[in-house]
Amino acid sequence: MNAAYSTDDHYIHPSILNADFMDIGGELDKIATADSVHVDVMDNHFVPNLTFGPSMVSQIVERSTIGVDAHLMIADADREAPAYAEAGADSVTFHLEAAGAPIKLARDLRRKNTQAGVALRPATPIEPLLDVLGEFDLLLLMTVEPGFGGQSFLTSMLPKIRRARRAISEANLELSIQVDGGVSRETIERCAEAGANVFVAGSAIYRAQDAAEEISALRDLARAHTAH
Repeated sequence: MNAAYSTDDHYIHPSILNADFMDIGGELDKIATADSVHVDVMDNHFVPNLTFGPSMVSQIVERSTIGVDAHLMIADADREAPAYAEAGADSVTFHLEAAGAPIKLARDLRRKNTQAGVALRPATPIEPLLDVLGEFDLLLLMTVEPGFGGQSFLTSMLPKIRRARRAISEANLELSIQVDGGVSRETIERCAEAGANVFVAGSAIYRAQDAAEEISALRDLARAHTAH
């Protein structure tokens, strides 16, 4: 397992949901300067879209030169999530809304040598998690409704990011906040100022003329607008 994310730094995780699946190897090479590749797993039940399963994640792990960050937008996370740790993902993030026993699941993932993340839909409050944030390595706050790439960033999520960062700081935890949805040069500064330090960007990177240049620009913008 990679070292835990440091809240003192910023991480760019391109989402391959926006990649050309007919050339997945080449698309992974484009983002080799990123910190991890973000793999959106959807089952057409939790969200109305269908993407990858554990076998595809295993192949991405084998082919990628950077870590693999699996975001599970699937029903029955308690039963299904461990398979993605076994597939070799460096971190596995499941949705709180799809987990019956989220603390047990996080501990199960950690025992499989994988970082455990918990994700919230935009309308799901963070308050039920405040007393158990120490059970997780990553808190993913969705900044669009999960299910499809290319959506517009929800500015209404910024106060939620701030509340989460404040709670994490008050509890003296080393817990990263990841944001996913509509992240671009136009929005990443506000996310960093609010307290996020791990950024999922899909279309902003894969539609850029130079993916490596875009990754660098996003990272620099985030670092320049760190929350203090």
